[in-house]
Amino acid sequence: MTALSEIIPSATDPTKAKLRFTLHPGQSEAFESKKRFILVLAGTQSGKTALGPLWLRKEIQERGPGDYLVVTPTYPLLVKKALPEFLHLFKTRLKLGEYQSQQKIFTFSDEGCRRLFGSVKSDVLTQVFFAHAQDPESLESATAKAAWLDEAGQKKFRLGSWEAIQRRLSIHEGRALLTTTPYDLGWLKQMLWDPWKAAGQNHPLIDVIRFDSVENPAFPRKEFERARETLPRWRFDLFYRAIFTRPAGLIYTSFDESRHKCPRFDIPPDWRRFIGLDFGGVNTAAVFFAEERVAGKPTGRLIGYREYKAGERSAAEHVYHLMKGEPRIPICAGGSKSEGQWRREFAAGGTVNGHRVPGLPIHGPAQSDIEVGINRAFAAFALNKIMIFDDLNGLLDELGRYSRELDDTGNPTEKIDTPHDFHGADALRYLLNYLQLDKPQPTCNGSFVARPGLRNL
Repeated sequence: MTALSEIIPSATDPTKAKLRFTLHPGQSEAFESKKRFILVLAGTQSGKTALGPLWLRKEIQERGPGDYLVVTPTYPLLVKKALPEFLHLFKTRLKLGEYQSQQKIFTFSDEGCRRLFGSVKSDVLTQVFFAHAQDPESLESATAKAAWLDEAGQKKFRLGSWEAIQRRLSIHEGRALLTTTPYDLGWLKQMLWDPWKAAGQNHPLIDVIRFDSVENPAFPRKEFERARETLPRWRFDLFYRAIFTRPAGLIYTSFDESRHKCPRFDIPPDWRRFIGLDFGGVNTAAVFFAEERVAGKPTGRLIGYREYKAGERSAAEHVYHLMKGEPRIPICAGGSKSEGQWRREFAAGGTVNGHRVPGLPIHGPAQSDIEVGINRAFAAFALNKIMIFDDLNGLLDELGRYSRELDDTGNPTEKIDTPHDFHGADALRYLLNYLQLDKPQPTCNGSFVARPGLRNL
């Protein structure tokens, strides 16, 4: 935990004061980091949340008046953890301003600005906006100079929220501190940990600091050892050691980053194309694959090269954007058996911006059992029939989070956890369920087909 020792008034200027505090080594390393994106992976009760307000205060003092962000996965978590830590330092200890709970904004007073900056700019307010990541659109209004993201590894802290925060920081090239325990293998690992690791732990923009719960001197060593002895290894590694590991319930354990991810390359235009679709009024999602060929012959492997997610568009508008830039009409599969109307509307085409859009035929599912579809997608990875470009952040995030609910004893159940959040994974499942890559049926030219009749498309 962070210990604030004292606030020492300046002998020469009563408006200024020095903040003296004690940090353990892990906190200190993160506090002193100069990188733009600082990921603190830390065990439970290790002092990661206590670090956030201190880092943000330093950042505000260095960057000057303006807007700043504090973001948590949910509003209840904000009220329970991050906000009390922030107000204890900024309001109670330093008396820098006041918090308006209705607007969720902390506004610096003139006296607070004088104490922090040495002067007051009457035309520029200094404010800290508090938001939660369940609603990425709520993060789109501010132009921030820095952001503190607490528990960013939780499932409810979505990739779209992280992308929105980066947009809010872009004008000022603002820095971000992410303090969290790892919970899964989603975007946090894909977009921060993996690039940092690939750069030999010396990435130009990203710093990762990891420490166990016992890095905090106040955390009992006996409790740490009790957890090691009594908890499943994956749970202990995630929550007490902050080490990325496959959690229980993860569905696509056959997906292996070392075998199924690759850097982007130019897909030859003559490679056969496939699309998996998941329909929705708000979230229509698609994943695009190309049939790999070597020396003109298919290898039997699909390369995932593009993803799509959009809402509030007509079927014709979706088709228009799906086909944009595609060199040939793909073989498409998507939707459940009950979504025949969606398939009919996509096949009908329409008019977009005065231009006629041809219809896109979409095959329905080979069968309706979700578990069969999951098993076929699982088998496709296990048989190395799938490769995905490493910049398809949305799909890779979902593959790292798609899991089953756990029971009270920590064992997986049959129920999928938050099933409506995985549109890309569903699109992938629809396609692989149709293609059945574990049961290829060669055609006369050597290419595989999904099932009888596909060779004629």
